[in-house]
Amino acid sequence: MPAPSPTASPPGPARRRWNAAGRGSLNRPGSDLRRLPTGLDLRNVRLVEGVRAAFAFGVVILLNIWIQWAPLLTMALAANLACFCDNGGPMRARLRVLTAFSVLGGLLWAGLGLIQPLGLPVVVPVACALIFACSYARVWSVQAQSAGNVLVVVLCIALDRPLTPEQAAVTALMFAAGGLWATFLALVIWRLHPYRPAHRAVAEVWHNLARLCGDLERLVVLPEPDTAAFDGHARGHRRGVRASIETARTMILDLARSRERVSDRTAQALLRLESAEQIFSALIAVGELIDSRPDARRRALAKVFLRRLRPLLVTIARAIRDDVNLDLDRLEHSIARVAEGLSEDPTLARLAERIVGRVRIGAKLSTPEGYRPGGTLTEGGSLDRWTRYVGPLRQNFTLASPNLRHALRASAVAAPALAATLTYAGAFTHWLVMTVVLTMQPFYAATWQRALERIGGTVLGGLVGAVLAYYATSPLAEAGLILVLSIVGFAARQISYGFFVTCLTPLVVLLVELLEPGHSSWEIVAMRGGFTVLGGVIAVASCLVLWPIWEPDQVRQELRRALKAQAGLAEAVLRAPPGEGRETAIAAQSREAGLALNDLEAALSRALQQPRAGSHPEVESALVADATLRRISARLIVLRHAPEAAAPEAEPWRAWITATLAALGADRPVPERPALDRGQSLVRLVSQVDLLVGTLRPGEIRAGTAAVGAVPGPANGATGLADRPVPHT
Repeated sequence: MPAPSPTASPPGPARRRWNAAGRGSLNRPGSDLRRLPTGLDLRNVRLVEGVRAAFAFGVVILLNIWIQWAPLLTMALAANLACFCDNGGPMRARLRVLTAFSVLGGLLWAGLGLIQPLGLPVVVPVACALIFACSYARVWSVQAQSAGNVLVVVLCIALDRPLTPEQAAVTALMFAAGGLWATFLALVIWRLHPYRPAHRAVAEVWHNLARLCGDLERLVVLPEPDTAAFDGHARGHRRGVRASIETARTMILDLARSRERVSDRTAQALLRLESAEQIFSALIAVGELIDSRPDARRRALAKVFLRRLRPLLVTIARAIRDDVNLDLDRLEHSIARVAEGLSEDPTLARLAERIVGRVRIGAKLSTPEGYRPGGTLTEGGSLDRWTRYVGPLRQNFTLASPNLRHALRASAVAAPALAATLTYAGAFTHWLVMTVVLTMQPFYAATWQRALERIGGTVLGGLVGAVLAYYATSPLAEAGLILVLSIVGFAARQISYGFFVTCLTPLVVLLVELLEPGHSSWEIVAMRGGFTVLGGVIAVASCLVLWPIWEPDQVRQELRRALKAQAGLAEAVLRAPPGEGRETAIAAQSREAGLALNDLEAALSRALQQPRAGSHPEVESALVADATLRRISARLIVLRHAPEAAAPEAEPWRAWITATLAALGADRPVPERPALDRGQSLVRLVSQVDLLVGTLRPGEIRAGTAAVGAVPGPANGATGLADRPVPHT
């Protein structure tokens, strides 16, 4: 059979569509692993959050214009920075993070201001130790990572000028007051719906299923099967849906743990997510059926089924997002009609019935009767303090951890930058250290992307800010523009990092003009742009020089993990005895296999963007192995619903498939192929396993074919593949 090609593009309109879908975004990875995910995701605009953040520090700025008391500006800055730390989520977790930031930020500013006159021998080591701690905080959670990054900003600002003990005390109190004011506003006065982020995440899963369904429908109507198109579909959609499922699951469980019980709304979200995950699994199997036996009748049946299914998925997604009820009686006719007329294809009919059942559950959960009584938390439970705080610190305290390497690299690179900026002090020199630390990421590809977006956004936003500052001729006009820019900037946080920086830079320019009068707006723009470019270059270079994480090594580890996960899925599907335990095992192994493949593709994407790593032989082999593993996973899901695969005469092949995948994952010799007929249901799966062996162990498959005679069809093709250059994605 033809080898999966992760690079070739379909011709004509299909090629244009496939290429257009390749650019990913923050929350939706694309199909082309070589392209940085810098696309805009306009669905993530959060206007209400922007208004709330602007109100948090805008009130204090207006108060300062009236009273004219300098410490109020520190309070306003603290309120602004606290809003950067707030990523949403359960109330208790947000309260812990925001309170800790408010108190630690005030102490940090006051303490560094007091030691600043002691000179470089004291200030630089202390500041580097604090930068290490702030960077290492990412091991706890995304919220802790955000707070650590913002504390680095506080650190850089605190080193600008020395403080007397009285000034330090006032600064600490006013900073804490500003942070706590923003916290009080967000969690008490202006509380957004506590369940809304989790339900939006579940709605996004259903929207992603609708997109997957729509893309499958477009693939069905291709005049002939296209391997590259199906591989691009699998990378772009399966990876994105699995990532959105895990994001939603994490948010729901965090919400449940914070309350130590499963409320009615949380239970509703969990059931919706479980239904969506089962639909996802069945749609993968439908895609495999279309790709594996592309006869005209099956494609026609699948086209009708997918065309009927997609509007239902969109309807349920909108109901979840908008938190509205559905009229199940009116919708039932459309649900029942989805699987009609599929009896000619028994396997497709079984998958369709399974999908329809889960769609019906999803629709019923959006009715007034669709709630389930709350109960105690059954998954995970409340974590004790040792597990929550000390455990992640110890687990990551090894040089094999990207998080520890990142913290070490950030503190090491910050040392000379701090020494230079403190020696040649200026009003804006702290932007260099700030840019270096905040641009730097654990992996080179992420750092390179962050540098490009930060530099481009800073230059463009700086020009806009200079023009706005030219026309803002009074403090009140500047304050008004700051409020508007704050609304836009905070509302755009999740659209794209580059877009966010573009909106943030004019805000910074106007804030500096307000807080540090006497500087030209063009001077501010030039200094910020210059320090951003220099800091970005330093950050990118440091990722290649200091404790680099070479992606071919990461790809090797993730490929091994993916192979082991596929072996576990094959064991559950092909060898587990029938019953409820088998279904539970398949669901768990399917999730683990999907996560492992996502991690493998993330490592491949980083490798392809790292200098010279993209042409590494192991990376090239892993690209083909990844596409093959996607197909093996899809075929196993089909066999989950194919009773003929359980025939006793197929047992030797089922054992060989499982043992071969396990041997590839454990770096053991591949077992000998059975000298038996493979059976119709296992032909495609055996061919894919042969292709995988031919890609990763070309010598062993040659030996195997020599021992049992020429292997027909796919095995010989797989052997040939290993000898040819593997195309790039």
